[in-house]
Amino acid sequence: MNLKLKKYSLPLKHTFTISRESHDFQDSLVVCLSQGGKTGYGESTSNPYYQITFESMQAEIEAIRTEIEDFVLETPEAFHRFLVERKLSNFAICALDLAAHDLYGKLHHKPLFELWGTSNQNYPITNYTIGLASIEKMLEKMREMPWPIYKIKLGTPEDVQIVSELRKHTDAVFRVDANCAWDAATAIKNAKALKELGVEFLEQPLKADDWDGLKALKAESVLPIIADESCIVEEDVKRCAGYFDGINIKLTKCGGLTPALRMIKEAKSLGLKVMVGCMTESTVGISAIAQLLPQLDYVDMDGAMLLKEDIATGVQILEGGKVIFPTTGGSGVELL
Repeated sequence: MNLKLKKYSLPLKHTFTISRESHDFQDSLVVCLSQGGKTGYGESTSNPYYQITFESMQAEIEAIRTEIEDFVLETPEAFHRFLVERKLSNFAICALDLAAHDLYGKLHHKPLFELWGTSNQNYPITNYTIGLASIEKMLEKMREMPWPIYKIKLGTPEDVQIVSELRKHTDAVFRVDANCAWDAATAIKNAKALKELGVEFLEQPLKADDWDGLKALKAESVLPIIADESCIVEEDVKRCAGYFDGINIKLTKCGGLTPALRMIKEAKSLGLKVMVGCMTESTVGISAIAQLLPQLDYVDMDGAMLLKEDIATGVQILEGGKVIFPTTGGSGVELL
């Protein structure tokens, strides 16, 4: 396979703030893998929480460039095993794995969801994320993007008040993501108030390793609890079953579509709801997530919608959440 790496600094429409950080740009690595006259594209974003930068991913991949270019793609799964054996980070593996899946589907002239034996006739609608800001700014974002489901980023002493004020201006479903900012007592208390305000579930309200707190929360919360930071890789799924009602899989964190497919299957066998989330990727990464839609209960794939400028074509998300899937194979990605 021929390998090319591209760096992008994706400008955001608004400063994106969660409980632990803010940023106006998202650095992103796009991998291009070519074979048989076709090119597949994959993406991973930098992430300070996991100490991942474009440069760190680039260095990992360049160190095995010759081996990658000597690899003949027969299945994405075989390529993923090869990458794991080389001990790359999951973020670097993700970009390569997504590119391999896109390439594989294009070589076989079928979208990935079809190759996986699923139908795109029914799928969940993505939420649209409202980052932490002043209430006035959060309302401005909601007015700018009327949407049926909002994910509200929280993590302040005024969290219930924030949701109460936002509720006055929309009948949309709310989901709350506190990004590990609460303790168990706060989460139990907030859940009661937030349920009355039309919140569907809480995503990772406690620190990832606060298992005692999570156990207490699971027992007493009036809202479902979805794992994010507590569920990074395949091995985490089983443990989460005793502490959460569902899991949010991030392709960058788990290492791409190959492990995500296994995580979805295991989560369902354990009775967990399944969500796939994004990390403010461009349409390159979002188009890969979209291939999983028929298998999901919830999805957060609004990354490209949060950008001032996109870098690719692929899946389109229309007003109200309808998804237009590309007619080309794989994830259907082409760089602009």
